[in-house]
Amino acid sequence: MSQAQLMDGTGLARRIVEETAKRAADLTERTGVAPCLATVLVGEDPASVTYVRMKQNRSRKAGIESRRVALPAATTTAELVHTLTALSTDPTVHGILLQHPMGSHIDERAAFEAIAPAKDVDGVTLASFSATSFGLPGFASCTPGGIMRLLDEYDVDPAGRRAVVVGRSAILGKPVGMLLLGRDATVTYCHSRTADLSSVVREADIVVAAVGRPRLIRGEDIKPGAVVIDAGYNPGNIGDVDFDSARARAGLITPVPGGVGPMTIATLLAQTVEAAARQTGV
Repeated sequence: MSQAQLMDGTGLARRIVEETAKRAADLTERTGVAPCLATVLVGEDPASVTYVRMKQNRSRKAGIESRRVALPAATTTAELVHTLTALSTDPTVHGILLQHPMGSHIDERAAFEAIAPAKDVDGVTLASFSATSFGLPGFASCTPGGIMRLLDEYDVDPAGRRAVVVGRSAILGKPVGMLLLGRDATVTYCHSRTADLSSVVREADIVVAAVGRPRLIRGEDIKPGAVVIDAGYNPGNIGDVDFDSARARAGLITPVPGGVGPMTIATLLAQTVEAAARQTGV
């Protein structure tokens, strides 16, 4: 039985980071300014702390200065907005990443909107989503941006294809659907209230699983030869797709880990250097 080709996000991400490091070095040589990413973390959630530390390490390898802003868990929305507004007006900061999720007492949307669009390298503001939707200059949410880069790497042209996005989050499901639509795919969004999800997924030439439910998409749901992008990440390194059964039917598939995840961070770093280039006029 033939198996789907693996889409190697790890290898592609490594190349993107290498390209980003060269661009950062060139920018610094020409302007004397090093790209700077400010990471804001509210509280000390272990997973978030680990993730932020990993991003800082990757930033350094790419020639990007990393500024960590740690706030106590009791930080109010107003205090967080004040911090983000200050970073937005700080000329030495080129990109801002607000680590989420945050405490339930914080108005997450108000916090995101305090980030200046020019520094929204994580693509979380309404302005960034609008730019993504209308095909205007801006920064895409990092995971959707990484997914599109993966599709390009494997010569997957979405034009005329049926794409099914399972999930409708503001920073993953919705924007990846808009990016696919912008590339002339016919896009269907599915979610927790979609009737007979399996029958909808079976029609897809491209499946993007981004719902956060382990092994929700099974091999029998996959159209033979389809491209399967598993953007889910659940405890135990388990994706939203049942990998073994799906690989037996798909044409291309991303593994978990090693598929979409590395692309997210690589996209963040690339967009930070791009933001620095725009702000310094390079």
